[in-house]
Formats: sequence, C-alpha cells, structure tokens
Amino acid sequence: MDIKVNNQTVIVFDLDDTLYNELDYLKSAYKSIAIHIEPKLWKRLYSEMFSLYRSKVNVFKFISNTYKIDISLLIDMYRNHQPEIQLFDGVKNVFEAIKSNNGKIGIITDGRTKTQRAKLESLNIIKYLDKIIISEEIGSEKPSLANFEAIEKALPALEYFYIADNLKKDFIAPNSLGWKSVGLIDNGMNIHCEAHNYLDNAHQPQQFICAYNELKII
Repeated sequence: MDIKVNNQTVIVFDLDDTLYNELDYLKSAYKSIAIHIEPKLWKRLYSEMFSLYRSKVNVFKFISNTYKIDISLLIDMYRNHQPEIQLFDGVKNVFEAIKSNNGKIGIITDGRTKTQRAKLESLNIIKYLDKIIISEEIGSEKPSLANFEAIEKALPALEYFYIADNLKKDFIAPNSLGWKSVGLIDNGMNIHCEAHNYLDNAHQPQQFICAYNELKII
C-alpha cells in the first residue's frame, strides 16, 4: 500500500495492538508483580499467573487470596509499572519515512495518561510525535468524534490517515470525517479479537494490511 506524504499529510496511529502487542504489556506487568511478591521465585509465580490468565481465571483475585494483598494495590502495580514492550517490525521505518517527507504523526489512544505515556516512552517514539490524544486527558473515548477533531484542530492538513486494529471502535469516527482508514490485521495475539462481529461499512477500515512492511511512504 502506497501513501503519498507531504507537509499537508497527517498520519495518526492507535497504540495498543497497533504499534506493539498489548499482550506484551500484560506479560511485562505480571513479571513486575511477580518479582515484587516473590523476588527469589518470581519465575514460578509468573508462569502460574500467565497460565491462569490464559485459562480465563481472575489472576488478581488469585494473587489477593494467596498472598493477602489488596486487589486495588495489584491494579496500581499493573497500571504504574514501567513496561518492557517492543514496536512491531517496520514501525520505526514508517515513522522515519513520514518525517523525512515532512508529514506529521499523531496518536489517538484510549486509556489512562500515566499508563499510555509510559508505553510511548518505553517504545521510544515520543520524539516522532506531533500530537498525542489520550482519552483520559480530553474526557472522551473512541469512537467519539472529539478525539479525532482534536487532531484536526492541532494539526491542520489536507489529508488524514488513521491506522489501527480494533474494528469495534477505531474506524467509525475517522470514516465519518473523511479520513483514510487502514486496519492492521490481528497477528493472533490481539487482546480484542471480535473483528468478525464488525464487518459492516461503518466499522470497517477502507484498507487492511497484515504488517508494516506493506506500507510504502512515498
């Protein structure tokens, strides 16, 4: 897929499961919690936690009952740890190509400010970003138009793209605003896996890609 980029182009990305796998954030948080609770035997506990998660057992309830730790503390540890996560292959190349062609890059993501900004810092991409929209900061979540209109206000341009993964909520607003929408297909590890329920025109992106090496910035 070719995208022609110039100083009137803004390409906006979702964060979770679009730039990296959100499952890796969960694993990173579980590891951090396990090390805190069982410094010497953390690998055993981490293995148990992840197995329970895969079995759809409430991991925090298990930890709380086993170690007599309040669930609210575990949630705080989960949300506030410094994540160990990695960009998908090709993302950095796409970002650098956009910037070299004088395009602008934005982020629209739902979540808490501290958590989402910690992810962006760990991914080492803040230096590329011209605008970051986080739902907690503006008081609305996707599919609200407000999140996308905030990008338009901050970064006036002739052409906007939104690249994201979640058909349930990601593409309704940009499609209605006349943006170009691109869906990154689930690599088998996405947290949200209900795409088959949202294949109507309102929810679908205009184009799909399987990986970032399919994007050519020209």
